[in-house]
Amino acid sequence: MDKAVRVRVRVRAWVLAGRACVGRARMVRRDAGMVTSEYAMGLIAAVGFAALLYEVLTSGQVRAALQDIVGRALNGQF
Repeated sequence: MDKAVRVRVRVRAWVLAGRACVGRARMVRRDAGMVTSEYAMGLIAAVGFAALLYEVLTSGQVRAALQDIVGRALNGQF
């Protein structure tokens, strides 16, 4: 093989490798984060879960159970 042909083959291989790296970087960047609508849906879900948790923790049964646990802990013997 002629030296000029070998150089062209190497250059072509480097160009193709560079394009492959750029293509992979673009694919990674494309799915790197959430879009605004995904943030909005996540926020709505978090607020809904927080409201549900608040309702459960402030219900009469749970409040009584928590007060009982705290009362037993404070009245315990050391």
